[in-house]
Amino acid sequence: MNRNEMLIRLPQEQLWDMIVIGGGATGLGIAMDASLRGYRVLLLEGADFGKGTSSRSTKLVHGGVRYLAQGDLGLVLEALRERGLLLENAPHVTRNQTFVIPTYSWWESAFYFAGLTLYDLLAGKLRIGSSVYWGKGKTIAALPSVNQEGLKGGIVYHDGQFDDTRLLINVAQSAAENGACLINYMRVTNLLKDADGGIAGVQAVDLENDQVYEIRAKVVINATGVFVDDVLKMDNQQAKTMVRASQGIHLVFDRSFLLGDCALMIPKTSDGRVLFAIPWHDKVVIGTTDTLVDQISLEPHALEQEIEFILETAGQYLSRKPSRADVRSVFAGLRPLAAPRGKNKSTKELSRSHKLIVADSGLVTITGGKWTTFRKMAEDTVNAAIKVGKLAYVSCFTHHHHIHGYLPEADFSTHLGIYGSDASAILELSRTNSELAVPLHPSYDYTKAEVIWAARFEMARTVEDVLARRMRMLFLDARAAMAMASEVALLLARELNKDQHWVNDQIQSFTDLARGFLTNRNSKKS
Repeated sequence: MNRNEMLIRLPQEQLWDMIVIGGGATGLGIAMDASLRGYRVLLLEGADFGKGTSSRSTKLVHGGVRYLAQGDLGLVLEALRERGLLLENAPHVTRNQTFVIPTYSWWESAFYFAGLTLYDLLAGKLRIGSSVYWGKGKTIAALPSVNQEGLKGGIVYHDGQFDDTRLLINVAQSAAENGACLINYMRVTNLLKDADGGIAGVQAVDLENDQVYEIRAKVVINATGVFVDDVLKMDNQQAKTMVRASQGIHLVFDRSFLLGDCALMIPKTSDGRVLFAIPWHDKVVIGTTDTLVDQISLEPHALEQEIEFILETAGQYLSRKPSRADVRSVFAGLRPLAAPRGKNKSTKELSRSHKLIVADSGLVTITGGKWTTFRKMAEDTVNAAIKVGKLAYVSCFTHHHHIHGYLPEADFSTHLGIYGSDASAILELSRTNSELAVPLHPSYDYTKAEVIWAARFEMARTVEDVLARRMRMLFLDARAAMAMASEVALLLARELNKDQHWVNDQIQSFTDLARGFLTNRNSKKS
């Protein structure tokens, strides 16, 4: 998957079957689905793949215990089915994660056990484990870090865990292998229309060289997440607002705060939401919040009250209370929710189901949903696009399609395990050039070879692309990521044929960005 090769392909098609705007989980899922069906599909992303919401999830492939409590059985059933399919189709980047809900009263134990037993039953044949009750001793053995004061026991259940942008890149690779043309840093600036006002294609600009393209297609799909309203207004200035953004943040700590292999689920916080503490890449991720925001940005920042909320809530359930000084990284993401009808509607009342709309012009828009259901969202969207574009119908193939990197017996004993079948090729790069085997930081195993791999085969174009989304260092340890930036910039410059001025700009821009991932954003430590 190489950007220059994709650009060469761009003018070779006079008329694409589908153009997808947006390179997050939904857009890339659509590109994979459509390409597997044999359609000529072009995907354009204005930043990097997964730059927005898709890289900032809670790292769960889940049915949604919270939605079960809200009585949304339809969404839970759909998500549990998709959870099972995803764990089967991408075992190298997903895993079955054991969760424990610590209980501090017998009533809680009975209530949560009943609910999670129903959760298991709803998964049917795709169930990945059975819920059980553990007594106090077994709960403490599994969660040594849990607050033991008043503890009665724990309810154990199973859900999926994953690396969101590693999966995203694999979905992109799967699409490319089946003929999709995918281009990042290509911003759609306008929609092209025919004489009758129907959508006929897009106008886009290559942000790397300012070249403008006019590209024709039988159908255009708007899969831009929290930015769908921007594209809808390109089509119709009077279009009603379709999305309201909800912000969720996560704090990342050393694994010492959550000993053992189990994740912790706090079923009800002070504001009625749930909170997770999840082992992830030898760290622990704690989140999330759910705050309606008016400002939509590609780089949202955690609010002070959100940080304090997570620290305070986690401190009630962990024997070692985390502080600001313990935070390795803080990241915020925006969820695209169906716009509320009333001005004061809370995020708890807004739908997590996906929504598909076809405008009078033929523009197909998909929004909402969740990472877990990206495959089903893509299937529904491609089916709609086939009708709009009057394309010959071909059935969906993604239910049991092995995603790029697939390994039935994934090896998670090293950090390269997350690459699946590509891990051996990265190791071979290191063998051919011993310099590339050198780690980028003394405290982490990530090597120079992974930077080269990201540039050559995963379309990484910037230091941020590498350290935020190909490796996950920015999300794991922002200060360590800043320390790696200079070496990554030099490696990329050689690979992409860039000069020293580019290197300097990259280091500065990444450092500025990374400071936003610190709880003390004015810190200049590296």
